[in-house]
Amino acid sequence: MTMDPTRIFVVEDQPQLLKNLVKVLATFPELEVVGTSQEGEAAVEDIVQLRPQLVLLDLELPGINGIQVTQRVKRRAPEVEILILTSFDDETKVYEAIQAGASGYLVKRVGPEKIRSGIQEVMEGGTVLEPIIAKRFWNYFQSVQAKSTQAEKKLENPWALTPLEFEVLRYVAKGLSNAEVGHVMTLERRTVRTHLSHIYRKMGVNSHVEAVVMALRAGVVDL
Repeated sequence: MTMDPTRIFVVEDQPQLLKNLVKVLATFPELEVVGTSQEGEAAVEDIVQLRPQLVLLDLELPGINGIQVTQRVKRRAPEVEILILTSFDDETKVYEAIQAGASGYLVKRVGPEKIRSGIQEVMEGGTVLEPIIAKRFWNYFQSVQAKSTQAEKKLENPWALTPLEFEVLRYVAKGLSNAEVGHVMTLERRTVRTHLSHIYRKMGVNSHVEAVVMALRAGVVDL
């Protein structure tokens, strides 16, 4: 049984780069580009209408930027995954993108195979951050976390997570992929993904980085 290709929408304001991206993605049979846009507002409307499974999104766009596109898409089509592909490697931009609902963040210097594996990881419920960005991002977030007030840390389990869900969340906070969490906890990957979907619903988030950020802010997990 052949799987349907993952439906991708690409948002990039540089025409040549957009053309190159579409050409690269077309070489992977498991991916299908269903639409493109070079501008933020139009991208949001097209994405909401087309409902692709994943958006490959630049941050620097005319009109509204990629962070705002992410926020609007997640508000109107929360099931659509967003993978940022941009020239910015600033940890504050990563933080803003993840807070807005993005499931990953790659910089444009990465090769086609990294983009392909990033899309696959996100579609399997993971989060993609390049190691150097991830390290700087978590260092940055720890400084944000340090500024949290004790008042925010009063409740140990404000979302009524089960002990198993808490364990999954703690492993995810350590940077383990869904497959690695499954291996450590002797659970199937799809079972881990089911637990994560329950965690997202209870916490009111869209990705496991958002869940980790919220749990860190509340002081209920450690990196």
